[in-house]
Amino acid sequence: MANRIMLNETSYHGSGAINEIATEAKAHGFKKAFVCSDPDLIKFNVTSKVTDILDKNELAYEIYSDIKANPTIENVQHGVQSFKDSGADYIIAIGGGSSMDTSKAIGIIIANPEFEDVRSLEGVAPTKKPCVPIIAVPTTAGTAAEVTINYVITDIERKRKFVCVDPHDMPIIAIVDPDMMSSMPKGLTASTGMDALTHAIEGYTTKAAWEMTDMFHLKAIEIISKSLRGAVENTKEGREGMALGQYIAGMGFSNVGLGIAHSMAHTLGAVYDTPHGVACAMMLPIVMEYNQECTGEKYREIARAMGVKGVDEMSVDEYRKAAIDAVKQLSTDVGIPSKLDAIKEDDLPFLAESAAADACAPGNPKDASVDDFIELFRKIM
Repeated sequence: MANRIMLNETSYHGSGAINEIATEAKAHGFKKAFVCSDPDLIKFNVTSKVTDILDKNELAYEIYSDIKANPTIENVQHGVQSFKDSGADYIIAIGGGSSMDTSKAIGIIIANPEFEDVRSLEGVAPTKKPCVPIIAVPTTAGTAAEVTINYVITDIERKRKFVCVDPHDMPIIAIVDPDMMSSMPKGLTASTGMDALTHAIEGYTTKAAWEMTDMFHLKAIEIISKSLRGAVENTKEGREGMALGQYIAGMGFSNVGLGIAHSMAHTLGAVYDTPHGVACAMMLPIVMEYNQECTGEKYREIARAMGVKGVDEMSVDEYRKAAIDAVKQLSTDVGIPSKLDAIKEDDLPFLAESAAADACAPGNPKDASVDDFIELFRKIM
């Protein structure tokens, strides 16, 4: 079986990278940008860092801001109509996963109108055409949506999130500028950073993992483990490290998938509106414990990448515990809670069934039944 790797056509990294947006827009001959950014980023003048560049270069644009933290079917539908009305020919997505996921869905439907029913995009939809060209500008160091073929939409009516996997949604250009992330508050920095760590660890242990993606994921684990505490304290080195580490994790997991920590996090987000990174951080060590017997020697390399000393002298049980403990310690150090009070015993069957049906579940190294999911959810009650 052939292994596939898909990445952006072009990506820019480092302080000041956003200036390349004008260069790329002109080089591609784009006429008008549909700028997708959430209301808070507009309010706090983060979006304006990009629109100022567009203004300076006399590049036309229109802003779309009907975007929620967990983007909904309605957000996408409104965006599709607004894009049609705008006369734009490309999208600039500014924000975290919410802005980029909304942009991907809009861009796919505009190019493939037969999928205007947003629910029809769930899973691996057989779209025929690449989405509207997207320039993705992340403002959080976590989702790596700028370099993935995935996006997640919330179905409020059915209280669930659904994952869409489509090679046609890849942004053509990623602008990974740590200066765009400097205004993130501590809590958001911590939660998005733990999302990135979950991407790296789940991508490293998923059933589809192979040598090239292992290379990405181990380096991402190393960089994130070194950088996240500093990023939470808003150090320059921490912000730069997280900007790079989360992108490298995306280079890997987008091509091999994730596991049940994400399945369960998606469910918690849909039912309780739990921030995605917080949900991932809660579930990751619990899922690592569940998976450990199906991971060979990989936990030794996770522990090593996280800075644990003496792993080569440890027994299998010792280095597996060391890896899990290192994840727990990092999560604690950046202020992530380990319990979710909102969960009630009566909720467990629905949560478990939703997680089992999630698109990330099949990639987990150990298969999980609905009963297994119930027990795993119970551990964070």
